[in-house]
Amino acid sequence: MADDFDRPNGLAFSADERRLFIADTRARNIRVFDVADGKLAAGRVFADCVRGGFDGIRLDTDGRIWAFAHDGELHILDQDGTLLGKLLLPEPCANLVFGAPRKNRLYITGSSTLYSIITGATGV
Repeated sequence: MADDFDRPNGLAFSADERRLFIADTRARNIRVFDVADGKLAAGRVFADCVRGGFDGIRLDTDGRIWAFAHDGELHILDQDGTLLGKLLLPEPCANLVFGAPRKNRLYITGSSTLYSIITGATGV
């Protein structure tokens, strides 16, 4: 559906499934596409990663993007791509998922550890 990625990695849909976010690890960015009738359109860079490349990504119900970078930082991005903050971890991490009955517990896979934290956000 899109063949101009250098190394596509993390994938995440918006809650309404009208946008698809794709981490391009080697290009060090996240791109976003509009989704209509099963096709991708209007692909554009959503956010750049200053150090390392983005890996796993998830969205919360407020439309924020939670994205891991290879520098061990969890980036929390607003709907327009603005960096809201970072969570630093003691080791490189690759993926994350919201879980628990209220979908407010964030599970994070590290190199040798599984982390868990309760957030003020609710995962999609």
